[in-house]
Amino acid sequence: MSFSSLGLAPSLLNAITEIGYQEPTAIQREAIPVILRGGDVLGAAQTGSGKTAAFALPLLQSLLQASQDRRSPRQLHGLVLVPTRELAAQVGEAIRKLAAHLPQPVKTAIVFGGVSINPQMLALRGGADIVVATPGRLLDLIDHNAIKLSQTSVLVLDEADRLLDLGFSEELNRILELLPARRQNLFFSATFPPAVQRLADGMLHQPTRIGVLSEAVSQPDIRQRAIRIDTPRRTMLLKHLIQEHKWSGTMVFVATKYAAEHVAEKLRRNGIHATAFHGELSQGARTQALTDFRVGYLQVLVATDVAARGIDIAGLPAVVNYDLPRSAVDYTHRIGRTGRAGQGGVAVSFITADAEQHFRLIEKRQNQRVERETIAGFEPTEAAPQPASGVTDTVNGGIKGKRKSKKDKLREAATRAAGE
Repeated sequence: MSFSSLGLAPSLLNAITEIGYQEPTAIQREAIPVILRGGDVLGAAQTGSGKTAAFALPLLQSLLQASQDRRSPRQLHGLVLVPTRELAAQVGEAIRKLAAHLPQPVKTAIVFGGVSINPQMLALRGGADIVVATPGRLLDLIDHNAIKLSQTSVLVLDEADRLLDLGFSEELNRILELLPARRQNLFFSATFPPAVQRLADGMLHQPTRIGVLSEAVSQPDIRQRAIRIDTPRRTMLLKHLIQEHKWSGTMVFVATKYAAEHVAEKLRRNGIHATAFHGELSQGARTQALTDFRVGYLQVLVATDVAARGIDIAGLPAVVNYDLPRSAVDYTHRIGRTGRAGQGGVAVSFITADAEQHFRLIEKRQNQRVERETIAGFEPTEAAPQPASGVTDTVNGGIKGKRKSKKDKLREAATRAAGE
């Protein structure tokens, strides 16, 4: 199937050709015709599946069809809500590229927190056709009377599970109250826990359900490795792997802001250009770090899970789980930073003695076994902790009554990092 068979306008097909898209992905093939017909969509799509174009192309086409009735100032046609600043910037830029050949200019505003609100207010003067926003900053702009939602035709929730994970439920409810009851709703999420399902049930009207998570052609070419290592030797093993494989770029995931700063500093001391990336950096620092990483000035980006979704680094050869993620879903998103756009990549997880059981649980959720390795000179000596008598193994649902809280786990990760 080609893009031309999906019913898209010639101006959008020209933009697709210029960008270099060859043929539609599974989510694009399924979603675009439904959205063009005006239906609501409930889409299950993981990172790298092409869902941005899946909703952006029909959104722009509906705007094109409505533009002959455009009034002045502009009325907001499409609102795209995303969980992070980086994803807002990425989605907004993708929409601008796809709109490049439309017969009338499309004004797309990208708004998020962490930066001054004044330039964003100025950018919204005269209205906007499409707004890509994080929920908190959108509400700030509404409170400043910089934007109104009462005429919005299309609402898109991108990475809805992450929006709720980051605590945006109250903000989302406020925004939904300000939107017109009659609108088209496009809802995309990688997972559907109860809170996400309730939100979808309250938003969508007879939606078409689309799921492409398990389609083989959508699976990236990622070679997974699991290396056993003692906790204090992880940084030196990381340095060894980077130098041995001559990775041009490596994204390293850690559990805490402190660990990100600490590991990045240790790498710099060993002659590797590295920097930390986490939620407590200013937006300017985050943007600069990503820019430096993309152009190759930085060899390593040491990041918390704020970078696990919505960041597209072309040709990234390697991802390293220095600390394991909390869940199998987070694991999928982390390793999905490599192996994008048809290119291969490697995802390495460091398996310490106390992390072995947790990684087995991730394997079970992924329905995939990753062979354990040891690296010469870095053979582990730590022994795995034994579960208490009569206590259920963590692989089969966790240790009943002994589960550590998130705060406890983060404290332990920080303590381990401090000892390296």
